[in-house]
Amino acid sequence: MKYMLLIYHEEHELDEAEREACYVESTRLAHQLKANGQYLAAGPLQPTSMATSVRVREGKRFVTDGPFAETREQLGGYYLVDAKNLDDAIGIAEKIPMARKGTVEVRPVIEIAGLPI
Repeated sequence: MKYMLLIYHEEHELDEAEREACYVESTRLAHQLKANGQYLAAGPLQPTSMATSVRVREGKRFVTDGPFAETREQLGGYYLVDAKNLDDAIGIAEKIPMARKGTVEVRPVIEIAGLPI
């Protein structure tokens, strides 16, 4: 089953050296998951200052700068993994470096027939 592991943290919590160390550790984890056949995708996100939100209401498009919601912790990255079950996905989530400073939300992905691979 596919799981999306959404990484939330305070954007300005890490200095540049800590951020680079996190990227190195996260890359190492991605390679371990790939070796186990569990890796599907992963990546950090640009800061919320780079975000754009799109809404369509009554056929009209509304585009605003910034994230959808103002929160203390922001969505900072993700892993998309193939795990046997929720416990397996949680085991992967706890290895993500930012789980030690922020929050990793584990969510099963609904697989819809007919989507491109």
